[in-house]
Amino acid sequence: MMTRIACVALALCASLAQAETVVIVSAKSPVGSLSKDQVADLFVGKSQQLGGAAAALVDQTELKEDFYAKATGRNAAQIKATWSKLLFTGKGNPPKEVSGNGEVKKFVAANPAAVGYIDKAAVDGSVKVVLSLP
Repeated sequence: MMTRIACVALALCASLAQAETVVIVSAKSPVGSLSKDQVADLFVGKSQQLGGAAAALVDQTELKEDFYAKATGRNAAQIKATWSKLLFTGKGNPPKEVSGNGEVKKFVAANPAAVGYIDKAAVDGSVKVVLSLP
């Protein structure tokens, strides 16, 4: 029994390690693609515009650390410090934080200026991929 549990846990870890994170916008958004630098600038508060509108950012709790490492090269503590400084100086608000691919898709699909990230396998017609982060 313990061997089976260990095998399942190992398989799950392997699949999570190989999961591809994608940056998404609403299917209604005029934005067709974003560079890694553009995404990094949005998610660290250097840029606040997306397609001529104020960007509405959303973080996914489960993918947050991996996303920021891949997109910005920063860890969670560095990101928290960056947003704390921006919030304190009145220069920006951190992304809304939600849990799960479905909640991110729901938020992004409803707002053409929204940007979020999910597992590639969760992409459907309500959103479009603007950047892949393998």
